[in-house]
Amino acid sequence: MNPLSSVNGAIVTGIVLMVALALALPGGFDFGNLDRWLHIISGVMWIGLLYYFNVVQIPALAAAGADKGGPGGTGIAKYVAPRALLWFRWSAVITAVSGIIFIEMAYRPAGGGLMQVLMLREGYTIIGIGAWLGLIMLFNVWVLIWPNQKKVIGIVQATDAQKASARVVATMASRTNFVLSVPMLMCMGGQSHGLPF
Repeated sequence: MNPLSSVNGAIVTGIVLMVALALALPGGFDFGNLDRWLHIISGVMWIGLLYYFNVVQIPALAAAGADKGGPGGTGIAKYVAPRALLWFRWSAVITAVSGIIFIEMAYRPAGGGLMQVLMLREGYTIIGIGAWLGLIMLFNVWVLIWPNQKKVIGIVQATDAQKASARVVATMASRTNFVLSVPMLMCMGGQSHGLPF
């Protein structure tokens, strides 16, 4: 069976290829950095889906709704959105948890750690700002986006008026995360690439 014929097969194949490459690298690979790898992978999934929702799905659903003779957005709402939202919200959790673990493992030995990072202590300002932006975004996912999207896609019963209100709240929270992701990504990359704060 072709491992690329299923999502699970592709995930396993990617992990096997990563391990093989890591073992083949000159000097090997520090598997103690798996938390950082997990943070990056889950972050790519989370932010990738955030960008998909804001750049592709939301405008496509608006266009589908405006197309009076077209098929509408029912297929997306019924089949695509629930699956995308599942990966979206859990990749957000894994990104946050693996980020906290990484901060503890990377900065605690140098006298840092999560509290110093979140308090924006000298030397941790940029990563601290990135961490705060990520935590705000995680809050938005679980407190504003997901509860309202459950109404929009029909997981939770709601009137048409409640769905319309939920759609606005979820969209604005998602757009907020979209905007926050830009400086958040700058902060995450900046800490390890020498930004001076």
